Amino acid sequence: MKPTPHGPSCLGSFNTLAQSGTDKMAIIQGNGSDLANAKALQGRSKRKLISQSLMLSMVDSCMKYGTPEMKKAYWNTYHCQNRIITANGRIYGKYCKNRHCTLCCANRKADIINRYLPVISQWPEPYFVTLTIKAVPHRRLRDVMQNITEEFRQIVETYRKRHQRGKGQKLMGIRSLESNFNPQRRTYNPHFHVIVANKEMADILVKEWFERSNPGWTYRKAQKAERVYDNQRAIIEVVKYGSKIFTEPDVNKKAQAKGKEVMYVKALSNIFAAMKGLRIFDRFGFNLPKAEVKRQDARVVTDYQDWHYDMAKYDWINDKGERLSDYTPGASLLWLLGERVDVQLE
Repeated sequence: MKPTPHGPSCLGSFNTLAQSGTDKMAIIQGNGSDLANAKALQGRSKRKLISQSLMLSMVDSCMKYGTPEMKKAYWNTYHCQNRIITANGRIYGKYCKNRHCTLCCANRKADIINRYLPVISQWPEPYFVTLTIKAVPHRRLRDVMQNITEEFRQIVETYRKRHQRGKGQKLMGIRSLESNFNPQRRTYNPHFHVIVANKEMADILVKEWFERSNPGWTYRKAQKAERVYDNQRAIIEVVKYGSKIFTEPDVNKKAQAKGKEVMYVKALSNIFAAMKGLRIFDRFGFNLPKAEVKRQDARVVTDYQDWHYDMAKYDWINDKGERLSDYTPGASLLWLLGERVDVQLE
């Protein structure tokens, strides 16, 4: 999904200017984030820790298994928000905008919720649909993702044309592409999560998905369509990272695996590589209301503080050694990041 001109990518960016003497200046743009929101700040610190830990493992995987095309993107994510500045009670920093970055995904999720929730809330009976197919090995994942994305597009296009000819309603909703990894079978389950405007649309999607699939590739009972009663919760379910970062070793025993999940680095790398160039999130059948475009002029600040992320301290530190968020990760998270990392299974 491309960021909007005034979406997550413009939450706050900056450039610093070299000055003579002791004067310093920075150019900031965007709204920044609220420095006084302690909960959000600690959440940012947690996501930064997870991202940096994951990206180090991802880069190492690229070197070991010969997938250098993703290496640069992983390093960009590692450096995302490494340096930020605070000024006038706001936080500014540069975002990598990569879909595997937990910091950027959180901003993107908030942006999507803000833009789409008012629209979905006007639908009289929205339905949540899950469309899935038979699990596949990693070598087929890219082709399968491309194929199901095209198949979904064709379904939407077919009903759009029928609607134009007065022979039925068009399909209208939002959808996201995801994939799970099954460590026991070493397979991947690409699937769509969809919210449509009513039950008829949900039934059409499930029917078309099943009938268009090759025999044995889909199971009717695996396709789900449920009425949505909590619009925000449904959107959050749709807007995810594309894949879970931590996976249960036995997907059939999720309850027993709580706190014992594993970060399957090679599998995650396979999923991210397979999704490259594909739209993870998209809308169909409707347009968003035109929002008022607010010009985000760059401005110069001289009264600001520089902060640099220190992974060993789980926080951003200024030149006085002060911490920005005072975040301290729990022992369980540190254990997961340090001991529950598998770099071979795929």
